[in-house]
Amino acid sequence: MWLKPDEILLKNAFKLWVTEDDNEYFVLQRRRGYGDGGGGLTGLLVGTLDTVLDSTSKVAPYRILHHTPDSQVYWSIACGVTKEEIVQHWEWLQQNIMRTLSVFDSSEDITSFVQGKIRGLIAEEGKTSLVLEEDPEKFREALLRFEKWFELPPKEKLVTYYSCSYWRGKVPCQGWLYLSTNFLCFYSYLLGAEVKLIISWDEIWRLEKTSNVILTESIHVLAHGEDHYFSMLMHLNETFVIMEQLADYSVKRLFDKESFQREPALSDPLQITKRGLEAHAKSEQFRTFFRLPKEENLLEVHESFLWVPFSHFNTLGKICLSENYLCFASQDGSQCHVIIPMREVINVEKSDASSRALTVCMRGKRALRFSEVRGYQLLANTIRSRCGISASPQHSASSEAIRGECQSLINHFEDNPEDVTLMVGQKDSSKAVSTEALMTVFHPQDVENLEPKMLKEKMKEQSWNIHFSEYGRGTSMFFTRKTRDLIVRGVPEALRGELWMLFSGAVNDMATHPGYYSDLVEQSLGTSTLATDEIERDLHRSLPEHPAFQSDTGISALRRVLTAYAYRNPKIGYCQAMNILTSVLLLYAKEEEAFWLLVAVCERMLPDYFNRRIIGALVDQAVFEDLIRENLPQLVEHMTDLSFFSSVSLSWFLTLFISVLPIESAVNVVDCFFYDGIKAILQLGLAVLDYNLGALISCQDDAEAVTILNKFFDSVTNKDSPLPSTVQQASVGNNDRASHLKVDISELIREAYEKYGNIRTEEVESSRKRNKLHVIQTLEDTTKQNVIRVVTQEVQFSASHLDSLYNLFKRQHFLCCYWTMKSPALLHHDPSLAYLEQYQLGFQQFSTLFSLLEPWAFCNSKSPLSLWVFRLIDENQDGLVNFKEFCFALDTLYSGSFTNKLKFLFKLHLPPAFDLPEDGVIKKSPERGRGKVDLQAYLKQWQNEILRKEETIKDLPRINQTQFIQFSKTLYNIFHGDPEEESLYRAVAHVTSLLLRMEEVGRRLQEPSSPSESTKSADTAGAAEEEEEEPSAGEASTTPESSGSRNSQDAGADLTEMQWSFSFEQVLASLLNEPTIVRFFERPVDVHTKLGQARVAQLKLKANK
Repeated sequence: MWLKPDEILLKNAFKLWVTEDDNEYFVLQRRRGYGDGGGGLTGLLVGTLDTVLDSTSKVAPYRILHHTPDSQVYWSIACGVTKEEIVQHWEWLQQNIMRTLSVFDSSEDITSFVQGKIRGLIAEEGKTSLVLEEDPEKFREALLRFEKWFELPPKEKLVTYYSCSYWRGKVPCQGWLYLSTNFLCFYSYLLGAEVKLIISWDEIWRLEKTSNVILTESIHVLAHGEDHYFSMLMHLNETFVIMEQLADYSVKRLFDKESFQREPALSDPLQITKRGLEAHAKSEQFRTFFRLPKEENLLEVHESFLWVPFSHFNTLGKICLSENYLCFASQDGSQCHVIIPMREVINVEKSDASSRALTVCMRGKRALRFSEVRGYQLLANTIRSRCGISASPQHSASSEAIRGECQSLINHFEDNPEDVTLMVGQKDSSKAVSTEALMTVFHPQDVENLEPKMLKEKMKEQSWNIHFSEYGRGTSMFFTRKTRDLIVRGVPEALRGELWMLFSGAVNDMATHPGYYSDLVEQSLGTSTLATDEIERDLHRSLPEHPAFQSDTGISALRRVLTAYAYRNPKIGYCQAMNILTSVLLLYAKEEEAFWLLVAVCERMLPDYFNRRIIGALVDQAVFEDLIRENLPQLVEHMTDLSFFSSVSLSWFLTLFISVLPIESAVNVVDCFFYDGIKAILQLGLAVLDYNLGALISCQDDAEAVTILNKFFDSVTNKDSPLPSTVQQASVGNNDRASHLKVDISELIREAYEKYGNIRTEEVESSRKRNKLHVIQTLEDTTKQNVIRVVTQEVQFSASHLDSLYNLFKRQHFLCCYWTMKSPALLHHDPSLAYLEQYQLGFQQFSTLFSLLEPWAFCNSKSPLSLWVFRLIDENQDGLVNFKEFCFALDTLYSGSFTNKLKFLFKLHLPPAFDLPEDGVIKKSPERGRGKVDLQAYLKQWQNEILRKEETIKDLPRINQTQFIQFSKTLYNIFHGDPEEESLYRAVAHVTSLLLRMEEVGRRLQEPSSPSESTKSADTAGAAEEEEEEPSAGEASTTPESSGSRNSQDAGADLTEMQWSFSFEQVLASLLNEPTIVRFFERPVDVHTKLGQARVAQLKLKANK
């Protein structure tokens, strides 16, 4: 590798370098302790220095120095890991530089020319790969060490590196931590003790920051059941964020592709950089906090003051700018933030330069004034350039009309406080299939109703209207503590849909996608998929007691929304619990609004909840368990196994308590959820357990605990609900409600916020990431155990060997995904499929792994035999081999009887393995997805497998001339390199001759021929046998393939005109008479050693390729 020229005063400092070659202008040196004559005390000391000190010149074992005859100064210009690499650089200098240097007069010119040439070479190399790195020169040095120490494939992308200590027990090893796209690596070399660690991100179970008495602060990594601790990091938080991002990236890319496909910025593993990961983490946090669409990225951050009109002071905070939004969040603890869509901005005005202020003017005669903004002119120009681009003309007009209408209402309210009712229900009538919320259709409000509940409802509306007049209304409303207080008290029925849209961010989705829902409804109309079948089945199970869903109006709206979403997002399609949630959304929001609320919940607020494995819900249950341990220690002491709460609380998370609470109470929980996200559900869950703490501690078993919680939920009421009894949900345990003390939902929510409101959203998100690794790996481990349980009944491998074999199989699947942007292998992995079909290998993957594991080294990855084996074990001919099929093949070769091993080899040379084209083309696997499943085909296939009788040797067809010749070649390939190779070759030749004579005798008995022809054929066969019985020393070393070809073809030279064939019984009987061959095939295989060697060689084989 070429290095930026660096001055070295002493070319042989401390005698650490040995000169290998030199000339007038260059010196090639070798590091002492490397190469010939290395080792000893000097080698140990040099190796320790190389690891601890951060300099490539001290690490690379070879280097080239430049000097001039009349100068004592030397310049390092190249280094190399191997002698071949450095010699290549040396020869390039000899051929391209040496002749040119003779024309220069002064040594300064020579040095200047050489330095310029080397810098040009470095710049040319760095144009592609290192252009995104912060310090290309240092990064090249680190990359050199990374490649030298770990020998990973060249495509592996190093992201960043850190100096740290790795703890082996209680002893720290100082070294270097390297974080690449697919691996976490550590290297240390101290006084001869080398520590090398390579962990792939997809093998990590837990990643967290920890601290204890010995380690003040460290990073804990759990993989393969082993704990690894890294400490003494200069930038521990930065390191942890990068590790967290890489682990999450790997999980999404390899296990959870549904969410990964929505992040195109990270789709190419060869382009991942530290800067890119940090930017991605910040954008993710930005989107989560402000509830923005997935397409938004954090572009700029500016510290500034914002004039807050309702408080009459400037609050310190940060301006966050994305492609389509201008956001502000305070830093002074006031919990004030505001979101301004660029489509609402009409102008940006700059004030005097002394205050560095700018004013953002919005539709509706509203303005925000930012002051003390560093770079305010640049920010103003950026906002101006983005204004009006994201909004279409017709949408701009409608938005302006809406803003004007809202402003006029607010002004009217300020002048006439008694006309509060004018503020109710003044929303834009969007063009949707159903333009009214179901609650307004089936339970219209009676303005003249003066019942206490209705009066309280009007008071709530008045409180919110006052809030709107002070803090604004719509997309640019200020979010403050007062907003949360109003949410906790309860949202009025008339404003619920509007506020849900605002707090969830769905209002922005709908505004930027006019007509999208209507188009989806038209496109999805009449489609028939597995999702639509499930939707039809669940339509009448969605809030069946509510009048809205006892009529065709509600059912049709629910069908359209669910079908449209399944059409929009086929990866999720439809999952149970979506119907219950959507039913509640339709009660309070228009149909199109309900659709966008569902999008916000499924794709942003509850990620990965609604898929086949409900990973998101399982992750949040793990977060919930952590919070129980932290906040309810008494409960933990009584119930050490908290998995009970995971099973009980699953429906709480999936349906936001809608399935366990009466509908009039559940909607209050949904109010809090749309404002505070999953944090609100976690808080309420803790409050429920806390409320029933005494009863839960005294219960004897899980069934009693479930009964206690069910009775509690039945007793929850909403005393302020204005809904009539016909609309309110009847509880299951209604008969017991009188005996149980009633609990008001508003009081329960208030208690949840008072006791557990200190839970921070950032902590919840961090806990989500930490627990997601464990949840994914637990699901993967369950898959592995189920596969092994199925396979172990039919093979002779032990459970531990099957475990290792499964890990190798799965890793081989991933090895093809690590360095490819759109690997076909990723398409083969579908977690929704049966356990055995989740991981399957295509031909290239199979041939590489099989060549590492097959016992006789006869089948390398480029051999046609790999293709024949693959075709043989691919029973359904879909171009993919699952773990069970792979194990059956290996089990036969490892532990099968002589007959079974021979039968396997025999079948390799019969159709379908042998007779297909030799071009390596394999039938592609069918499209995998969640379309219509042909259940009858599955049942028929299952029936055929049950009724299939065991194959006997008599069922095998006869092997013809071409196939038998190839069979003989295969036997020679197997025996090649064996200590008894010569004896085995003789045995095969003898069997071949014997079989040909038997064939000739049989032919002569069936079809009498002239004596001369018979004698001639017999003599030819006998001559072939005699020739093979006396091989010379030179012939014994012939390649197996040539030997096989010679013996088989010569022995049957005179039979080529006639077609002949052999049965398996004939071949078996002939080979059984050769003890050498029988001994060879019955030789036991050390499975444990073979698996260990394959594990080590798996990555190196990929690297060598």
